Amino acid sequence: METLSIQGTQLALLPEKAAYIPELETLLVSDVHLGKAETFQHFGIPVPNQVNAATLARLKRACDRTQARQLFILGDLFHSQAGLVDEVIDGWLQFLNDTQLTAHLILGNHDRALVNVLSQLSLACHIQPIQRHTWIFSHEPLPTANGINVCGHIHPCVRLGGKGDRLRLPCFYWEPTLQRLTLPSFGEFTGGYTVAMGQNATAYAIAENTVIPFS
Repeated sequence: METLSIQGTQLALLPEKAAYIPELETLLVSDVHLGKAETFQHFGIPVPNQVNAATLARLKRACDRTQARQLFILGDLFHSQAGLVDEVIDGWLQFLNDTQLTAHLILGNHDRALVNVLSQLSLACHIQPIQRHTWIFSHEPLPTANGINVCGHIHPCVRLGGKGDRLRLPCFYWEPTLQRLTLPSFGEFTGGYTVAMGQNATAYAIAENTVIPFS
């Protein structure tokens, strides 16, 4: 775990690919994409069903580790309408029952078409970014913000190594000039966008249950 001190407050970066704000007792994740495997299966592409269970188990570990009282999902909790099968919905509701969290979802590009279903899944859904004290939570990165913007959407990754020996790892991406932290994609079955290191930015890569800073 790595802890950032920003504007007099703290935020913990967890190896589960979640962030935690102690003063708000709030856990943050983004781009969970539950039901992506089922979406692929719907179109005839064989993908194992265990993906959702592994994702939710990791989310529960992060909740247990932090004892968070609130969960903010910064977009794309579910992947598509085709993936909203009973098994996926039941898994999500069981997670909420096990953790007893208050769950908020800021609608992402994959969620916006599902809003009628999402309102029935014990979620407080938000169309616009949400501000809590100095923090501003959004799905897509905000070009400017009157606070610390925590967002998702781009699935940041860092590329390590040279020719013939490269490794891509999911990462938290902190841009101090913009006061913006982009969360890694939380889902097990998602791609990633390679971000630039340096340029007054730090990538906190996740590897072997460890968070490692690179700049």
